[in-house]
Amino acid sequence: MDDQDEIRRVSARVSRIISANAGLRGEADDACQAAWLEFLTRPPILRDPGALPGWLATVARRYALRAVETRARMTWVDDSRLESRSPVDPPECSVLAAELGSALWRAVDEFPDRHRRLMLLLAHCPDLRHRELAAELGVSPASVSRIRQRCLDVLRRRLEAEGFSCP
Repeated sequence: MDDQDEIRRVSARVSRIISANAGLRGEADDACQAAWLEFLTRPPILRDPGALPGWLATVARRYALRAVETRARMTWVDDSRLESRSPVDPPECSVLAAELGSALWRAVDEFPDRHRRLMLLLAHCPDLRHRELAAELGVSPASVSRIRQRCLDVLRRRLEAEGFSCP
């Protein structure tokens, strides 16, 4: 059996595990892909290679639960209300926001690895709690707030040096 067959077999198993929960069925494939992506970008340290399917299933289950929670928090807007509204912000605000965003992420790219990962987690997974962030970063939960504040202070100084004003 080659590697692709093994990947398909493990993916099908992980997807079946997630789909076993009726509330997560719609998220199974996306969660499985997200778990593989996390494995490829940040491989875990597994003592037993046979533990990979379990690790993938756990990560996929967490992704699926987050997706379901996020979907539950969304409020849908009637399309007819959207058509009657005119844009509030002038176009130059969009351009300035894009420039600020680019400058911010350039500054984040210069951070040390742990600080950069924290900023990415805060931006893309805002629902993570301190203990979850700490586990992702390999630090104590008490350190998360200090690292976060240090990162924000550095970001503020770097953005001000580029001419952006911060409140």
